[in-house]
Amino acid sequence: MNISAPPPGRFPRFQGRTQPYPAPPPPLPPGLDARSAAVLREIVEQYVATGEPVGSRTLARRLPMSLSPATIRNVMADLTDAGLLFAPHTSAGRLPTDQGLRLFVDGLLNFGELTEDERESISAALAASGRSLEDTLAEASSLLSGLSAAAGLVLAPKSEGAIKHIEFVPLGPGRALVVLVNSDGQVENRVIETPPGLPPSTLQHASNYLNSRLSGRPLPELRRVVAEEMAANRTELDSLSTIVVAAGLATWTGEGRSGSLIVRGQARLLSDVTQLDRITAIQSLFERLEAQETMLKLLELAEQSDGVRIFIGAESGVFNTSGVSMVVAPARNEAGRIVGAIGVIGPSRINYGRIIPVVDYTARVIGQLLG
Repeated sequence: MNISAPPPGRFPRFQGRTQPYPAPPPPLPPGLDARSAAVLREIVEQYVATGEPVGSRTLARRLPMSLSPATIRNVMADLTDAGLLFAPHTSAGRLPTDQGLRLFVDGLLNFGELTEDERESISAALAASGRSLEDTLAEASSLLSGLSAAAGLVLAPKSEGAIKHIEFVPLGPGRALVVLVNSDGQVENRVIETPPGLPPSTLQHASNYLNSRLSGRPLPELRRVVAEEMAANRTELDSLSTIVVAAGLATWTGEGRSGSLIVRGQARLLSDVTQLDRITAIQSLFERLEAQETMLKLLELAEQSDGVRIFIGAESGVFNTSGVSMVVAPARNEAGRIVGAIGVIGPSRINYGRIIPVVDYTARVIGQLLG
């Protein structure tokens, strides 16, 4: 038996299946015969269900074909030599490696299909009226976390369109709310620090000054115009108003595809891990998710595929650890433009067949909302 490991960088695309679950078995991956494919599939499915190593006696009882434990052990040995399985500590059982999971996902996985009730439930939860966009995205992230039993993430880039209105609203001593309304109707709110004892008239002065210079400009251009005026001393602003204007514009300093990332369900991921070094690695992962370069990386990953992409271990470049997987899909508007990214991060034994259609459908709903 000649078992070949899967090529790197090969990711599946989920296109929405119509057949009932469970789906018919997919064709065997190159290099796997029926026996080795059945053994690998069963080990991965048991790993997803329990997280425990799987032994030959368990496989002999569960495999759809009649194989002796000795024959199964020989097949397991071949899969181990091929880098698809490994034996943890002294256990006689086997677990899949990242390569084994990749081969399973690419060639042996049966996708489930969302029921009509599940689709309607997702659409209704995200389309509830009277909520802000940020609340809707937070609901989407929580929804993904609940449906996948992992950590759900939603990334929505900030609008690059023109700015229609800017307002500074006093919140109390030393704080003000900046309300920015985009030409597409989206509203962004940020809190800034202001000088102690700032009178409300200064906030109104700053609002009037910026709104008089909008003229349908996108925010980067508005910042440039204001900066040039301030540098040339051509503004009618006093020193306090200048500070407020600068603070308000600096709130949106990220150019291009900077945006907001919402992650819900971190505890679900941490509760699935017991080893201290793994917990530390995952906590570091969440810290990285808050960084700007990681958000851009997630968008780049989504842009490289029309459908759902699955990353196992360090494949994505977002994190450099085994035992963690990410399922991510682009959210596209009606014009096909990517307006965000939807995904799930969880242990490598997440239920891929269940999560992929959930992420795929949720991404389409969010794409319509953001579009």
